Amino acid sequence: MYELTMLQAAIKDGTAHRQCAFEVFARRLPNERRYGVVAGTARVLRAIKDFHFTPAQLETLDFLDEDTIDYLRDYRFSGQVDGYREGEIFFPNSPLLTVRGTFGECVILETVILSILNSDSAVASAASRMVTAADGRTIIEMGSRRAHEYAAVTAARAAYLAGFNATSNLEASHRYGIPASGTAAHAWTLLHIDEEGKPDEEAAFRAQIADAGVDTTLLVDTFDITKGVETAIKVAGPRLGAVRIDSGDLGAVTRRVRKQLDDLGAHNTRIIVSSDLDEFAIAGLRGDPVDGYGVGTSVVTGSGAPTAGMVYKVVEVDAHPVAKRSSSKKSIGGAKRAVRTHRSTGVALEEIVYPFNSAQPEIPAHLGVRELTRPFMRDGQLVEDIPTLEESREHLETVRRTLPWEGLALSRGEVAIPTRLVGF
Repeated sequence: MYELTMLQAAIKDGTAHRQCAFEVFARRLPNERRYGVVAGTARVLRAIKDFHFTPAQLETLDFLDEDTIDYLRDYRFSGQVDGYREGEIFFPNSPLLTVRGTFGECVILETVILSILNSDSAVASAASRMVTAADGRTIIEMGSRRAHEYAAVTAARAAYLAGFNATSNLEASHRYGIPASGTAAHAWTLLHIDEEGKPDEEAAFRAQIADAGVDTTLLVDTFDITKGVETAIKVAGPRLGAVRIDSGDLGAVTRRVRKQLDDLGAHNTRIIVSSDLDEFAIAGLRGDPVDGYGVGTSVVTGSGAPTAGMVYKVVEVDAHPVAKRSSSKKSIGGAKRAVRTHRSTGVALEEIVYPFNSAQPEIPAHLGVRELTRPFMRDGQLVEDIPTLEESREHLETVRRTLPWEGLALSRGEVAIPTRLVGF
């Protein structure tokens, strides 16, 4: 609402058509993390292009005058958008998105831009840490029941971008082409009882194998894990695809289960674990015989950081830098772009931020340099080479490898590389 009340006042005093630059950035990383992941860019760009007001919506805006209603009736963003591509890593003060146009057309985009970027980037940043902790093992997103019905779909997308292998959310699979994964929950085992009403785990396993084949995953912890594993191999044989464990001391349990499977000849049967996993729990299981992880609540809620802490601030008006000076919330005036330098080994050294319309700062010849700011929209239209989800996923996998070793640490600490501002 305050975006529209500002718009109305700006129309009245003639400032609505001033040329402005707005910038998305984070003042700090949540929980003293070492890096963040940009996610949701493609969704933001589509949202900007499609942003408009319907006649029914306009009828509800009775706090606005007719001139403002007329402005909104014809609203279409016609400006320029530049920024970091999806799947890029970022640090405090990285100029993640620069939106240029009139004050009127830029100011009303604040909420839609931030709601997408803050949510998606929070999930992707947490998921990326989990992927690192998993160290190449399969990791599946299964958090839909712990998220808003729509956020569940976009959270699955952000987790896949960060390197998760699959999702249990079929809408996300349909919409974004993410591999889907899922077999059975405890309800399936509990459904099977004998004529006397006693649990019949074996019947549940037999029915699942008959339907899905021996390559399926059997959930073995509904009653007794040791007995569940014994029954699973009895029913499926040593070629059973996997067993899943969703409770208990996972490290100790998986070691016992691995020995039991091997003793039964099921050497290739994998062990999948779930049960309130986060990046720290995953890392703690790295030395145990775990073949894959199912992660729910923690990934869709950003693992303790449900927002990426991004803000959307005006930084330029009619080519003049403007900046907020409030204590602890200072901003730096002027539209910006950035490059990242690398050592000859490919390890990132620092991020350099400089004025948007200035020449790139001089970089020592022995360093590699990569331009981070790229065009996304020109005169309200999307450019042609917006990266796909798969391309963004591959990009993150590549740039994550450029972080120094300490940048991949899960502990709280300094950001992986410093950000240096030049020319301000």
